[in-house]
Amino acid sequence: MKILIIDDDRSIRNTLKGILEYEKYSVSLAGNGADALQLARQTAFDMAFCDIKMEGMDGVEVLEKLQAIRPDLPVVMISGHGSIDTAVECIKKGAYDYLEKPLDLNRILICVRNAGERAHLVNETKNLKRQIGKTPEIIGASAAIMHIRELIERVAPTDARVLITGPSGTGKELVARWLHEKSRRAAGPFIEVNCAAIPGELIESELFGHEKGSFTSAIKQHKGKFEQAHGGTLFLDEIGDMSPAAQAKVLRVLQENRITRIGSDADLSVDVRVVAATNKRLQDEMERGAFRDDLYHRIGVIIIHVPALDERRDDIPLLADFFITQICADYGRARPVITADAIARLQGQRWKGNIREFRNVIERLIILCDKTITENDVERYANPAGGPG
Repeated sequence: MKILIIDDDRSIRNTLKGILEYEKYSVSLAGNGADALQLARQTAFDMAFCDIKMEGMDGVEVLEKLQAIRPDLPVVMISGHGSIDTAVECIKKGAYDYLEKPLDLNRILICVRNAGERAHLVNETKNLKRQIGKTPEIIGASAAIMHIRELIERVAPTDARVLITGPSGTGKELVARWLHEKSRRAAGPFIEVNCAAIPGELIESELFGHEKGSFTSAIKQHKGKFEQAHGGTLFLDEIGDMSPAAQAKVLRVLQENRITRIGSDADLSVDVRVVAATNKRLQDEMERGAFRDDLYHRIGVIIIHVPALDERRDDIPLLADFFITQICADYGRARPVITADAIARLQGQRWKGNIREFRNVIERLIILCDKTITENDVERYANPAGGPG
């Protein structure tokens, strides 16, 4: 836990520092408001102690400016000239708590413990909201994105199988989720399988399930992804990396809407809409015998191509605005201003990693820059390894 102590009295700063470091907390010190604000821009503190009576910028002003930088930061105000009115004013302005000098050791530690628990709950709540929240919008106003939105509106209400193509990091999963959200299956499950991440010898068990004892490590019955997706949508990501044996079984399921668990002779009916995605050119894979022609024609009733970010640079200002808002909310930070020159520099950048790389760069800029993101900042931080922009 990182704690910032702001007090123009060196003895108070050092006393608090000693107490908190003894309890294994990480402590930074500031002797005035300006230094405190600079530290707060550079470091994600978990809480702060701030003296009210200081020369120059007083504690109440520091409190207000800290809240602009880090809205979720718990700030405990401390004063040797305390009064009920002062305490009430601080709490009204957003202070987490108020302590009077001389400081009580137990009260200090209770404040720190409670602030830590509060920060944990705030982060947990944000994560839960992100997990259960609605599917993010597809950001962009380019012709390509408008076409994708139109296709989703037309195709989603049907049960037509869809193949989503495009380079890695372009947002193919997001398209798949919107096909599910706008379908009659939206109340059912959306199950994702990354075919490239599962070893070939395990993909069949993952997709179709297995019976207890069907192989050495099968210590209990396991339902496969097709069963788990019953009544909903199964998203087969990177289907171009699926093994030939698994391809043959998937083809059978698509033909018959039935599966057989490994180690079982019984067929099970499944009602699943399959949406697949790949970053490979499946026509090339078919020519070299790595992908089945008949499976391609089964999954590719509708084909939606998601273009690389370099092919839709006009969407970069909208994407930058979206990610800045999202990331600052996650971090509890004030939103920085991004200059027109910085946007132009982002639009001139090569984005081999597409949207995924772009989001990482925006996050890096938010963390490392101050209130304004400039063209120089983009040039400095967009390619940390020193590669060409």
